[in-house]
Amino acid sequence: MVFGYSPEVVYGAVLVVSALLTVLYFFFSDVLDGLFDVADHPLFSPQLVLSFFIVASAVGLLAEWYTDWASRWIVGLSIGVALVVVLLLHFFVFLPLRSAEASLGYTDAELEGSLAKVIVSVPPDGFGEILISRQSGVVAKSAKSANNEAIPSGEEVIIVQMENGVAVVARHDPYHLSI
Repeated sequence: MVFGYSPEVVYGAVLVVSALLTVLYFFFSDVLDGLFDVADHPLFSPQLVLSFFIVASAVGLLAEWYTDWASRWIVGLSIGVALVVVLLLHFFVFLPLRSAEASLGYTDAELEGSLAKVIVSVPPDGFGEILISRQSGVVAKSAKSANNEAIPSGEEVIIVQMENGVAVVARHDPYHLSI
């Protein structure tokens, strides 16, 4: 008995609550990540913590139902299996996903030095939009002026730098070479 309840009830309650929290986290992860940015270590991510509780409670519930082992052995088994599953998830699923690029065609660093055409004029102190032709297709990016000058639509520009997904651009003059 745990807090006056049988182990099956405790495992079942933890399983249901963890599953509901996982579904809520799936839908509201962007908001929650911004609000609760406390643990910077990837092993303490909400996905892994919730996965740990789901696996541990499911293994405990099944072991209570189908074995006649003592509850303390079942708790140990549940924690051990959950740790193994969470570590496998971390190293073989979440780490590769975290290091994957948003697009396999290019990275922001590769765009630096590329030529582009302004499709929405870039004001001196604001943002416009540019169109970059790549081998993998055409990419539109937000842009701001490197020299705080207005760049009209249709002008050819060069991407000087990428800052948080925004291209810092300057007018491109093919006849002016600076060495």
